[in-house]
Amino acid sequence: MAATSFRARADWRVLDGFGRAVQAASRAVAPASVEELVPIVARARQEQLPITMRGSGRSYGDASLASGGLAIDLRGLNRILSWDPSSGVVEAEPGLTIEGLWRHTLGDGFWPAVVPGTMFPTLGGCVAMNIHGKNNFSVGPFGEHVLELELLTVDGRRLRLSPTENSELFYATIGGAGLLGIVTRIKLKLKKVESGLLRVEPMAARSFGEMVDLFEARLPKSDYLVGWIDCFARGAGLGRGEIHQANYVPAGEVEDAKGSLAIDRQILPPTILGFPRQHIWKVLKLTNNDISWQMLNTVKYLMARVKPRGSTYLQSHVAFAFLLDYVPNWRLSYGRAGFVQYQLFVPEESAPRVIPEVLKLCQERGLVSYLGVFKRHRVDKFLLSHAVDGYSLALDFSARDLPKLNSLAREMTARVLDSGGKFYLAKDLLLQADELARAYGDRLARFSAIKQQLDPEGLLTSDLAKRLRLDGKR
Repeated sequence: MAATSFRARADWRVLDGFGRAVQAASRAVAPASVEELVPIVARARQEQLPITMRGSGRSYGDASLASGGLAIDLRGLNRILSWDPSSGVVEAEPGLTIEGLWRHTLGDGFWPAVVPGTMFPTLGGCVAMNIHGKNNFSVGPFGEHVLELELLTVDGRRLRLSPTENSELFYATIGGAGLLGIVTRIKLKLKKVESGLLRVEPMAARSFGEMVDLFEARLPKSDYLVGWIDCFARGAGLGRGEIHQANYVPAGEVEDAKGSLAIDRQILPPTILGFPRQHIWKVLKLTNNDISWQMLNTVKYLMARVKPRGSTYLQSHVAFAFLLDYVPNWRLSYGRAGFVQYQLFVPEESAPRVIPEVLKLCQERGLVSYLGVFKRHRVDKFLLSHAVDGYSLALDFSARDLPKLNSLAREMTARVLDSGGKFYLAKDLLLQADELARAYGDRLARFSAIKQQLDPEGLLTSDLAKRLRLDGKR
């Protein structure tokens, strides 16, 4: 591989973001080991070929796209290097997925402390974007459970990073969008669980104000807390929806606690309401319009209202955590245009004002999100952290009219920035460079200084980095 000219020989591939709204043609390579990766990076640097890291391609926008550059697919680096079932500490390569991790450790009573809404991202991607879950309010993001990293720099050094060793680089690399180096090893602390089950309590919220009140009341006694919002609702019902609180079930409350940890007790069902899961996206595609989704949201809310308050049910970790995986290929339901997700983070004191304003804006502009997901967050130490002491709202939009959506994004973003809010790069496609600079201020300058030291030529980049001027080039 080291003798191969990428510009002359590497295969070209057209890759897309998970939302399918953007694509990029790039040269692509897929090393099977760190030993293969090192000369690839050296050769790319020699040829001055821009490099973009790519895992499972689960970033919704352009964070893993490399227009005209070299996309390095790290999924082949997927080994578990060590696992200690007595401490819950695992060391793994960056291409291992969340699914590969929990399948290896859950039988010993350990679950990843933080997971996103899907089990298919790689650990390297989780580090690069510092992913968060439905428990961010209590355990923080993925990076808070990373004990150590190995970082391959563009000049071939392999640095060990931890909260106490090269700490500034540790806190910049996690959440740094893969722009400072290539993570080749991750040491991670997992969460000890006594059973494979969660006790889930659903509760309806008649308005956004009630949803916030329920969240705040439930935070001290919840392991997980997430809200769904009916974005079509107006008037007194603006921001209405349903909250799900989940708590780990101790062994003493389960008839077969050990058995509940088995993989076959965790996997998702093959059918939903009698339909094979793999075909449900085709049904959803038929309903991909405002009228159908307004009806579906209304029915979902009315069903939530009739559930008795205080009623609970048991659900596996996998079933609760990975709602997005119930419908394989669900992204195809948006059709060829794809979709864009816009996720805003606003401080607690601003949320009761800003989020209803955003919901009203979407309605007024005729671009209502078909899905709204609401979460509580807390601050952390990472340099480009998206988290605030407050709330986030994730909105999914069809990408059929991107110019109109971009115009709406400017209005929404202005309100978020005025409140001191932030954004999540793993899902971004609409943010502009000046908006990012306003959101992060001095933190962005510190990140740029670190990048200049590690990658002065700006070889580590992506379409997102170019768009937001995070690649060190002006």
